[in-house]
Amino acid sequence: MYISITGLKPKGIISFFRFWRLAIPSFAQAQAAPGIHFSQVKRIQGYQCTLTAWESRDHMLAFMRSGIHLKAMKSFHQIATGKTYGYESNEIPSWTVAFQLLQENGKNYA
Repeated sequence: MYISITGLKPKGIISFFRFWRLAIPSFAQAQAAPGIHFSQVKRIQGYQCTLTAWESRDHMLAFMRSGIHLKAMKSFHQIATGKTYGYESNEIPSWTVAFQLLQENGKNYA
């Protein structure tokens, strides 16, 4: 199973609205994507976080590179900062563990 964790912060008030206009449909897309096993969102320490578990990394990449999520990724640098982290695992981490992994190992996007 492939675990994907993101933690993003909108850059400002206008970015906040653009962020949510893309984030809500992107989350809906993830929930319906082939290969998804688990999908949740949570606000932690000012970050809008997602925790997803996929059948494989290929399933996650297919989702990531399609639909509204692709549009969101193309807008990312204009509207948000944050981190992403993905790894193989046999279990879905708790939110506490997921956020710690994100902070320690996540790729930073300024």
